[in-house]
Amino acid sequence: MIIQINTDKTISGEKRSEDFFTSQIAEALQRFESHITRIKVHLKDENGKKAGFNDISCLIEARIEGRQPIAITNQANTMDIAVTGAIDKIKTSIETILGKIQKH
Repeated sequence: MIIQINTDKTISGEKRSEDFFTSQIAEALQRFESHITRIKVHLKDENGKKAGFNDISCLIEARIEGRQPIAITNQANTMDIAVTGAIDKIKTSIETILGKIQKH
């Protein structure tokens, strides 16, 4: 499973943050690792340099073998909360898809 993290120009893509988020995603999706080929994470600040409420957006796209990619978005006040919420959403989506596949 390959994990790519991309940020827009207003969010600093520090190596330390990238490593932390990569490990969080890998740990959360570990049991689906054999089904997932790639995870792409896109972080952006909706308001740019201006302050705002829930302006950090995290989009996670998961590519599952033999299926169309799925994508979810989560918005929050901080990058940590946005990523954590997005991880929970993508995990639930993958569980649902793989659960349906196994039932058939």
